[in-house]
Amino acid sequence: MSRPLADRMRPKDLDGYIGQKHLLAEGKPLRQSITNGQPHSMIFWGPPGTGKTTLAKLIAGYCDAEFLTISAVLAGVKEVRAAVSRAQQLQQEQGRQTMLFVDEVHRFNKSQQDAFLPYVENGTFTFIGATTENPSFELNNALLSRARVYVLTSLDTEDLREIIDRAMSDETLGLADRGIDIVPALRDMLAQASDGDGRRVLNLLEIVVDLADSQDQSSVSEEDVLSVLAGGLRRFDKGGEAFYDQISALHKSVRGSSPDASLYWLCRMLDGGCDPVYLMRRIVRMASEDIGNADPRGLRIALDAWESYEKLGKAEGELAIAQAVVYLACAPKSNAVYSAFNAAMADVRSHGSSEVPLHLRNAPTKLMKDLGYAKEYRYAHNEPDAYAAGENYFPDSIPERQYYEPVNRGLEIQIAEKMARLRILDDKARGK
Repeated sequence: MSRPLADRMRPKDLDGYIGQKHLLAEGKPLRQSITNGQPHSMIFWGPPGTGKTTLAKLIAGYCDAEFLTISAVLAGVKEVRAAVSRAQQLQQEQGRQTMLFVDEVHRFNKSQQDAFLPYVENGTFTFIGATTENPSFELNNALLSRARVYVLTSLDTEDLREIIDRAMSDETLGLADRGIDIVPALRDMLAQASDGDGRRVLNLLEIVVDLADSQDQSSVSEEDVLSVLAGGLRRFDKGGEAFYDQISALHKSVRGSSPDASLYWLCRMLDGGCDPVYLMRRIVRMASEDIGNADPRGLRIALDAWESYEKLGKAEGELAIAQAVVYLACAPKSNAVYSAFNAAMADVRSHGSSEVPLHLRNAPTKLMKDLGYAKEYRYAHNEPDAYAAGENYFPDSIPERQYYEPVNRGLEIQIAEKMARLRILDDKARGK
């Protein structure tokens, strides 16, 4: 057969559809809507290979609707108008319902998305969009308000194994007629390597069976599978939702003091092809934002890991990154500097360019001294304990603030104790 296995094995009804049980199990609202022939406009959001296109086709079949499909990657205004015209023709001449499926709908710009709205409103067609990106960020609110969003999840290993077994046992559309066996352990290997993608697992299965057939083998060998999987297959969209979800998971695992989860997400991103330099920038940020002065060594260790990676390269340098991530995850946590920085920046932006007090200004010339620059400045090193008690370093127009509030963890315990002592000295100097 010339059609790819993944296309041939598309199910003909919901009972043959594998995965998405949270949406399509008996009694679920979406399943009831489909089987009752009462479709509504919807958006399918999920990773590649989770059955978005297949489900859309099934819905059209249950509703006895004409199924029109366009890809937002390739289509433009011309294709949209043609689809609308076809739907109107079917409605007027045959009284037939149309289902318009738009793949990668997030690729359409705002005006292109808006073009669908009148026809969704007047019932020219039922709209189904498919996207791998977060609809909240990529789709217009007007379109979202007219379509229900359903989240499709990656297929689990059990689902993928069922897809393989079905393809291997189907004599009409599958691979049973090829007379080539694949043992359970190798089926499991293909399922695990497919990373939740049903289309991918069928493509891989077809390739390994073709490889065995070309070598006149009666069964697929482990070498066949390993050679096909050699390129690596992890899902990792360097500019999309998966990317930001994974870096968020890494950051939150470090912040949550979970070295094991931190290592897992680090390895997920490295395995998926993330640029280690990008990771190091984020890890250095974690050292400042979430560890801060509770353990200042964290920042140095993160920078050392970055330098080590640059000197050693990928093979050896990734271990240094892992060391830094584990250290930061285990370190005492403080966001006191992060919070203080944000508060200070907010004051700077709200108060404008407040003048520097005269006593804090430099006075390198006679004129500046005559104008009072540096007058009454107290040189801290000449004061008891090198501290000018009661001195004010803020602009005159801004009351003194306390942005930095050390936490009761790590080195900041000692910092907090020192700052408390200094505030007592300030109060005494000011007669409080």
